[in-house]
Amino acid sequence: MNKQYLALAALSLLTACGKKEEDKKNAPPPATPVTLVAARTTEAVYYDAFPATVVALNSVELRAQVTGFVTGIFFKEGEVVPKGKKLYEIDQRQYQAAYQQALAALRSTQANAENARVNAERYRRLDAQDAIAKQVLDNANTALATAQSQVAEAQAGVNIARTNLEFSNITAPFTGRIGISQVRLGSQVGAGTTLLNTISTEDPIGADFVVTETDIPRFTQLQKVKLGATDSTIRLQLADGSIYKQFGKIRAIDRGVNNGTGTITVRVEFTNPERALKDGMTGTVQVLNRQSGQRIVVPYKAIVEQMGENFVYAATDSSTAQQRKVKLGPRLKDQIVLLDGVKDGEKIVTEGVQKLRDGAKITTEVPKAAPPK
Repeated sequence: MNKQYLALAALSLLTACGKKEEDKKNAPPPATPVTLVAARTTEAVYYDAFPATVVALNSVELRAQVTGFVTGIFFKEGEVVPKGKKLYEIDQRQYQAAYQQALAALRSTQANAENARVNAERYRRLDAQDAIAKQVLDNANTALATAQSQVAEAQAGVNIARTNLEFSNITAPFTGRIGISQVRLGSQVGAGTTLLNTISTEDPIGADFVVTETDIPRFTQLQKVKLGATDSTIRLQLADGSIYKQFGKIRAIDRGVNNGTGTITVRVEFTNPERALKDGMTGTVQVLNRQSGQRIVVPYKAIVEQMGENFVYAATDSSTAQQRKVKLGPRLKDQIVLLDGVKDGEKIVTEGVQKLRDGAKITTEVPKAAPPK
């Protein structure tokens, strides 16, 4: 009797335990604690960035056009020199002598030509009186023509000698800043080969960057728009991260697309009154995105990436998490613009997204306060 009772009790206990385990398995999972933030509409102003190089709008390499030794340097390195200022002098003695020699040769040929002209005139008068043979007049005319050709040749020699003499003085072709001299007094320079210096303009100055051919209509339209001095559509971020305080405008778009890269060069012009921008500096040209304006913004940490697509979890009225596919805009520090998928005011999960799945139960919790520093 006791044995039967114990057996029945044991069986009842096992049945009860099994039922509890089954009830536990069938019970809904507990709600996941999350933090919710309302998606908000705000003024989202953002720029497209293009790596750029600062370039002088006018830059010339100064090279010697005649051979000789440098006998004079007439500027201070790094200063702004006016147009026409004498910068270098190359030993002029041989070029001065050649010029004087050419002038003497010209005067000699001019004298011969004048003599030939007088003779020709005399023979023409005699020929009109039938006082000389026709051949004498022909010879006189030929001598005159030869003498005139020699005068032209001598004049060309004078021009060449004068040009070489002028080339011995190198002057500034325009007003600009001159660099560090590549030669010193007494240095020997060769015609057309020796680089003396470089001079370039600084105000205004340009910045070159490349865009894809699909962006050509956008920048062509920007070039047509007259951007004022206070229009921040185009700006320049310097290498140290600061924004250059002068705004730019499209100066030129290159004539053609590079077939190898599918890109085209765009040049932006900036005023440079304080000479803060230097030829060759690097930076980033920032162009205002056409989608800037009133946009939905959520914290960036709310974004979940899966298989190359982006999602957020939105809280429903039944306290469940609904997975939403979203189209991302630019990132604004710790926020990100959503171009599609979420409406203004919807509650978005920002904490606990790693534990969620579509349709999961959620519960809100107060964000933990940051520990004191």
